[in-house]
Amino acid sequence: MKLMVSMWLSCLSCFGYPAEIPVYSYQIVNIYPHDPQAFTQGLVYDKGVLYESTGLWGHSSLRRIDLPTGKILKIISLSPKFFGEGLTLWHDQLIQLTWRSRRGFIYQKEDFSLIKDFNYATEGWGITHNEDFLIMSDGSEQLYFLNPKTLIKQYSIQVHTQKKPVTHLNELEYIKGEIFANIWLTEKIARINPNTGEVKSWINLTGLMQQQTGSQAEVVNGIAYDALHDRLFVTGKRWLNLFEITLIPPSPP
Repeated sequence: MKLMVSMWLSCLSCFGYPAEIPVYSYQIVNIYPHDPQAFTQGLVYDKGVLYESTGLWGHSSLRRIDLPTGKILKIISLSPKFFGEGLTLWHDQLIQLTWRSRRGFIYQKEDFSLIKDFNYATEGWGITHNEDFLIMSDGSEQLYFLNPKTLIKQYSIQVHTQKKPVTHLNELEYIKGEIFANIWLTEKIARINPNTGEVKSWINLTGLMQQQTGSQAEVVNGIAYDALHDRLFVTGKRWLNLFEITLIPPSPP
């Protein structure tokens, strides 16, 4: 099912988008079921399935999900003292953050067996990776680049537009040389240059949350990418649906 959604804004600055930065719209390509109880914090696609980290005290989990049906194929619960956060896949290992505990977990992808845990100096929000580093957010304007072997921070960058820092960086996904970041409490994704931290463009996802009628849907959060088939997936906390979308560039001035 394809549903064209037009999101062109006549006054971008009114919605928090600096006029000089391009704003992409989207087109819905497919709609998949999503567990409306899943407080989505991290999302990863790999070989036909999704891996999802969910949050909330006493309800945090790690899940493997069948994409077409939304069926939970495997799930483990975190200790009630941990609030699950971002998730990424590094080779055959799943790396999951927690929020205020400053503690992360590394699991075998196949059976979710715990390999080890690790500590970090900030809150944990989102995590992704490029070919060289794990990339982590903590809700500020900073992104931290970690050595994937030692999990020690190597350096950080400040995410910014031409005018000011961009804070509330949440769930992350590395796509075609850019870092995609959900901006917490908004319906937008920042597309970030990983070398400079500059926001090169925005994605406006207005309209998706409004389709979650009758649910307890909360903010947009969750980005996954199928590199083999060039498919982009987005969802939100307690959403009934997960959306495959394509991006529509802004019209030339």
